[in-house]
Amino acid sequence: MQFHKEMASMRDELLSRGFTVHVPGELDDIHKNESYMESDEERITAKIEYNFIREHFKKIEVADAILILNYEKKGVPGYIGGNTFLEMGYAFGLGKKVYLLYPVPDMDYKTEMHAIQPIVINGDLSQITV
Repeated sequence: MQFHKEMASMRDELLSRGFTVHVPGELDDIHKNESYMESDEERITAKIEYNFIREHFKKIEVADAILILNYEKKGVPGYIGGNTFLEMGYAFGLGKKVYLLYPVPDMDYKTEMHAIQPIVINGDLSQITV
């Protein structure tokens, strides 16, 4: 959720293109309050208390595809963290299209990410078809 501003902007852009968009439930809370869930402890507590992971999985279930906003983070171009990797795997298991904004990053689990066969759009939203 470090890229919540970009996520909100991308949501708005996709909506303007006629897509139905589901984002993590906590996006609006973070967008209103920059200091929302700053510590690991706060994030863990919120994920458990509000069931964020399961709730987001439900959104993936009703979607035709998911778009991963994999910006550079921690010095890794196209970074994909743990939660996002879970979402990719879940979408793949459900037979959904998985789009990546940028190429698969060079990370420990890159083999698994490539095996999911995501569609890399290199920042071009016009490549999204569902």
